[in-house]
Amino acid sequence: MESGKQLTGTLALAVFTATLSSLQYGYSLGVINAPQRVIEKHYGLSLGVWSERAAVPSGNATTTEEEGEDGVFREAGHHPTVVMYWSLSVAIFSIGGMLSSFLVGYVGDLRGRIKGMLMVNILSVAGGLLMGLCRMWKPHIMVISGRAVMGFYCGITSGLVPMYIGEIAPKAYRGALGTLHQLAISIGILISQVIGLDFVFGNDDMWPLLLGLSGAPAVLQTFLLPLCPESPRYLYIVLGKEPEARKSLYRLKGAYDATPDLEEMRREKEEADKEPRVSILSLVRSPVYRQQLFVALMMHLSQQLSGINAIFYYSTDIFTRAGVAQPVFATIGVGLINTLFTLVSVALVDRAGRRTLTLVGLGGMCCCAVGMTVGLKLQNEYSWMSYVSMSAVFLFVSFFEIGPGPIPWFIVAELFSQGPRPAAIALAGCCNWTSNFVVGMMFPYVQTWLESYVFILFAVLLLGFTVYIYLRVPETKGKSFEEIAAIFHKDRKKSPEEAAEMQQLKASTDA
Repeated sequence: MESGKQLTGTLALAVFTATLSSLQYGYSLGVINAPQRVIEKHYGLSLGVWSERAAVPSGNATTTEEEGEDGVFREAGHHPTVVMYWSLSVAIFSIGGMLSSFLVGYVGDLRGRIKGMLMVNILSVAGGLLMGLCRMWKPHIMVISGRAVMGFYCGITSGLVPMYIGEIAPKAYRGALGTLHQLAISIGILISQVIGLDFVFGNDDMWPLLLGLSGAPAVLQTFLLPLCPESPRYLYIVLGKEPEARKSLYRLKGAYDATPDLEEMRREKEEADKEPRVSILSLVRSPVYRQQLFVALMMHLSQQLSGINAIFYYSTDIFTRAGVAQPVFATIGVGLINTLFTLVSVALVDRAGRRTLTLVGLGGMCCCAVGMTVGLKLQNEYSWMSYVSMSAVFLFVSFFEIGPGPIPWFIVAELFSQGPRPAAIALAGCCNWTSNFVVGMMFPYVQTWLESYVFILFAVLLLGFTVYIYLRVPETKGKSFEEIAAIFHKDRKKSPEEAAEMQQLKASTDA
């Protein structure tokens, strides 16, 4: 094998270091769920609506408490103020991500991908400290503030990490290395589920540490990032530093003939120099990139509107109905399946292709959603139907991680050239965070409305996404950024609007 195509130690270090941010993202997604009751109790005590010794909390709530064998008072209901602050603690993470996702391109181009990740680590450490030290003041204010800062951090890194990995990965391994972003997210969720158990850190004494550990990966990453090479594409195309780009290529790929890679970057730079800097607004308005942008946004919508968050939300209840003695461990099993099948995607994505795996994943999830509906509807009549529902949960998660989970994160970086790439990743990231937030807020209401038929709604959406991707999304496996861009422009007649824009760009370049 040609040394330029090998996976070197420096490349492995760079990818590992970058995906520490992804691990942190996954941990932050999952960490808030396991200790919910414990955190709600401390919110109530801090707000003065619950009392350690009072049978009935203050205010208008009719909540009562009873003392358990361990002396901890269990609430038999929910105080509205506590519910409000708890909901805000969960939702503020997505709101922070929605707001900061627009800054991905700015942060990435300001000082580079490496220094960009290094700078935003300050946010991660600050968020972790706010949550870890929440008992020093008002826990509900400290946790909500920490979650907001952490969400702001994750909104930036969820775009920066796939961008950096996509730019440093050899073409033959771009899919597998890009999938590691989702793998790290899955591992982060699994770690948070395990150490969030009540006999580990999810208890009265240790829950602030559990939340505070959200910032721990950033500390390790801060020490490792200076050892990682900057993106050669950023050095050459954005800064015009060919010697530095060549050195970075040698560090990442070893001793090899870098001429073909540099020639590809040179052509891409020439194309980028012909057009003004592509901002988010100009990307949205431009007919030149409209097809790529629509594909990118639909890929991210298919991930978040697939029902995967609803499955995680509903899994514990399904396992409880099926008679599982410890449903929390079954839910951790879902997290383990989540991680294992992301590894399957890592192995297959550069062989089977992005489009194929996405179609298989979405089609399989659609069938599982139907199976879930049948199982939920009939489990009171046939006890064995509960196990149909359980099997559907595990298969649904498996199909998600084969394609629809990891691929949208890195395919956006493949669809766009260097000029519009940061703006496209920012828009796709905002779409992802916004749809995540909407599903999280709306699902309980939709579930109440549709009851057992809620997954039929997701089955219809999944069928629609499957058809769209079959008709519109090209295969990007093994193709250069130039070749991928050519797919969208091949045999496509320019509209008068596009022709006028291209003529204006050419005129400004000549001038």
